[in-house]
Amino acid sequence: MKMISSNAARAIALLGAFAMVASCGLPRSGPSKRQVYAGSVERKGDAFIVTVDDRVSQATASQPSFGFSSKFQNAGVVGSDTISAGDTLSVIVYENVKDDPLLGNTGQRVSALPELQVDGQGYIFIPYAGRVRAAGQTPEGLRQAITRKLEDQTPDPQVQVQRIAGDGASVSIAGQSAGPGVYPIEAPTRTLATMLAKSGGVAIDPDVAIVRVTRGSETGAVWLKDLYEHPEMDIALRAGDRIVIEEDSRSFVALGATGSQNIVPFKSAKLSALEAIATVGGLSTAAADPKGVFVLRDETPEIANAVLGRNDLIGDQRMVYVLDLTKPTGLFEARDFMIRDGDTIYVTEAPFVRWQKTLSAITGTTGAAANIATTANTGN
Repeated sequence: MKMISSNAARAIALLGAFAMVASCGLPRSGPSKRQVYAGSVERKGDAFIVTVDDRVSQATASQPSFGFSSKFQNAGVVGSDTISAGDTLSVIVYENVKDDPLLGNTGQRVSALPELQVDGQGYIFIPYAGRVRAAGQTPEGLRQAITRKLEDQTPDPQVQVQRIAGDGASVSIAGQSAGPGVYPIEAPTRTLATMLAKSGGVAIDPDVAIVRVTRGSETGAVWLKDLYEHPEMDIALRAGDRIVIEEDSRSFVALGATGSQNIVPFKSAKLSALEAIATVGGLSTAAADPKGVFVLRDETPEIANAVLGRNDLIGDQRMVYVLDLTKPTGLFEARDFMIRDGDTIYVTEAPFVRWQKTLSAITGTTGAAANIATTANTGN
């Protein structure tokens, strides 16, 4: 029987040692399920590990809530014909004389003043009537005021006043709007929803659109979908309101045995764990352990105490929520558990994947050792 040379024996021994190391330190996408549990508070770690059920889903269902204060909601709809500083008015005066009218030329009984802009102090100038207060009045009130100013100078004047949409009673729309700009408040556009429709709507997915309104020093916001689904959110507008369309900036991180590993933006106002997993392409069928789906999150002490049935926790707490998709109710629990901004979804690898990697490493190194041994023997 041919003996293996000492050099070949040493090579085989080195390769055997490498195989043992490889089986203990194989590459993987993250910690195993056992290692995650090893970081629990019960094992002197710094995270509470909680299995998700209906009670946990309800206790953690806190979502960012938007809305308008009573100051916004109780503000009544402004009169569509209220005149404001900056508005443009059309004034026509009919005089009951033929030969010597006050405002027109001889024989001209109708005098038109088509574009009178209300100045910053709220006044307009009418020849022979002087400065007349217009801001805050309706066209009818202003008509009567001009008539009183002129009736002592021309017999029975007839005055017509029309408000032309101007820069006075207007709002600005910016951000992710389909038509950013300055829009006058008119009869059809006196509320938030109608003004957005006038501007062309939003330029982003309505499911992630937030409408923010600033009035003076106060700001309110609402999800675009809630604006249309809840009529009480369709607030009346005021001159000077600033409307900004924003895109939801929330995101979560997907790691481990998922279809993709990335920072993922929210696709809707509410996102369940099941929807989040589907968003990243689902679980990797060749690698994922459906019993090891974890959601990592820092919880407020109020929610952490409610989840754990305690009242002594102070400050934010590290929580690891566990979803077992193989349970009869596992998919329902994943559907009911809400993902929040900044969450990390981590899916562990199935145990057989690690065995496959180990066997592959061992068989690979064994084959390499055999080739080296053959080469060594051939050389001898």
